[in-house]
Amino acid sequence: MTQKIFDLGNRIHLIDGFDLGLPYRTGTYVIQDEKIALVETGPSLSVPHILNGLKELEIDPNDVTYIIVTHIHLDHSGGAGLLLKDCPNAKVIVHPKGARHLIDPSRLIIGAKAVYGDDFDRLFDPILPIPEEKVIIKEDLETLALSETCELTFYDTPGHSDHHFSIYDPVSNGIFTGDTIGVNYNQVLEGTDIQLYLPSTSPNQFKPDAMLASLERIHALNVDCVYFGHFNVARDVEEVYKQIKTWLPIFVEIGEKAEETGKDHHWIAEQLLQAAKEDLKKYNIPETHPVYEFIKLDTSVCAMGIADYLAKKKR
Repeated sequence: MTQKIFDLGNRIHLIDGFDLGLPYRTGTYVIQDEKIALVETGPSLSVPHILNGLKELEIDPNDVTYIIVTHIHLDHSGGAGLLLKDCPNAKVIVHPKGARHLIDPSRLIIGAKAVYGDDFDRLFDPILPIPEEKVIIKEDLETLALSETCELTFYDTPGHSDHHFSIYDPVSNGIFTGDTIGVNYNQVLEGTDIQLYLPSTSPNQFKPDAMLASLERIHALNVDCVYFGHFNVARDVEEVYKQIKTWLPIFVEIGEKAEETGKDHHWIAEQLLQAAKEDLKKYNIPETHPVYEFIKLDTSVCAMGIADYLAKKKR
């Protein structure tokens, strides 16, 4: 695979981690301030790509000060323990509800195996524990100084998961949102004028009301750009908010219909994919377009989260 690095301006680069073996899937943001911070690691299989990207950027891994994970789902944090071996001077920044799972990832592994089954080892192994002294917790509205003129601010943003924060960067007036306000498919749709943003409703802490509240909190910050976990930056932020607020009720409604008719999460996944296809059909996107491989992967996991949310709500 050819290494892909995107210069996003404002001293920020994005290294493609080729999560699941796919380009434009999951990446690691590199903030080159007086102190160097990485945002997201992806799974362990992404670590060689991160190291190659740092080399291309002429950054010594020993000079990385912070590794920040927006939340502890393995496609965002699974490689943190492995990456630390090559970045021995770094500390890992995490949400207070996620810290213990980085220190002892056993429950995290069990949960991921329930979702990914036989594919778990291929996609995520190894997941290494992080020494407690290497972990820094950031509470809501706490900050992290990268220089005298830059303090990142952390915002508790649940909805996708309870252990999720978003990180505001004053230099770019942008925010790293992980999965809180969805997935950006624009890179996969490169060469078209189409913008597509879909919610990420993974199990097992998806809560639509909390997701909308987090979206409104981010909206109120008046940022100029959104740095997605999946994938790359979006600068038309109003379109992001609009699409997520449009799609989220559709996702939940499909789940409710499945519950009423006795259908399982496989049916929900099929309906979510079909809804996306119907939406893109008006732009004459052929069904052979690579974007559908990405959407199908996402909606299969989203469907499980929707089914789980509705089952808990019913109980």
